[in-house]
Amino acid sequence: MLIHPQIDPVALQLGPLAIHWYGLTYLAAFGLFLLLGLRRLRHEPYASLAGPAAWGRKDVEDILFLGVMGVVLGGRIGYCLFYKPAYYLAHPLEVFAVWQGGMSFHGGMLGVVAAMVWFAHSRRKPFWQVMDFVAPCVPTGLAAGRVGNFINGELWGRVADPALPWAMLFRGAGDLPRHPSQVYQFLMEGLLLFVLLWLYARRPRRSGQVAAAFLFGYGVFRFIAEFFREPDAHLGLLALGMSMGQWLCLPMILGGAGLWWWAGRQAPPAAARA
Repeated sequence: MLIHPQIDPVALQLGPLAIHWYGLTYLAAFGLFLLLGLRRLRHEPYASLAGPAAWGRKDVEDILFLGVMGVVLGGRIGYCLFYKPAYYLAHPLEVFAVWQGGMSFHGGMLGVVAAMVWFAHSRRKPFWQVMDFVAPCVPTGLAAGRVGNFINGELWGRVADPALPWAMLFRGAGDLPRHPSQVYQFLMEGLLLFVLLWLYARRPRRSGQVAAAFLFGYGVFRFIAEFFREPDAHLGLLALGMSMGQWLCLPMILGGAGLWWWAGRQAPPAAARA
């Protein structure tokens, strides 16, 4: 049985300014997106587009900027709506108290989708072309976020068998060993999903299929991880013994499968017809 290392959440203190590890993982996530986005420009159909339809570095930078706004605003609003609606309805000003914590991936995803709708409209690019571009660049950012969760010793897992070699004691979670669910999520919805999506996206696909694969893949991996992650204390397990995270993943799984089927019925990309 392992003991979670009590890492100071503050990575660097400069007078009154505290730089937290979690903030650094966000910066790492954004840097990885920029790096992968520039590599993604070499994939089809983006490498072959010319004229007004061409993609360049500025597009990647603008997507990153809008995506950051979508993640922060959507993640915070989603947390307030999905996890503590009654509390924030009674304390509306605390919606803006982001330093107190509380972000939702599903809300952040909706925020990013809204930001990409704006980007596609303003740049006159097909929406699904934009979403297919973004999808393979996202999982490494999710992995970075899970590293931050592990460093902070938060979002720990459910009680585990003490015989499990990697069962871990988390401060604040009592004296029982638990699953390091942050590590599970890092491996599944972070690294594994990235590898699968990156390989899948390297070949020309029907418009929307790469985005659909992300929705389906993340939904499945997160649904599995929720079996090992401790449910939110104020919510517990909901109907059918599933957590809020699992219920929010079901639309992603069904929507991803439906979108992939729909996209497969559309005309193949020009590169595949040549």
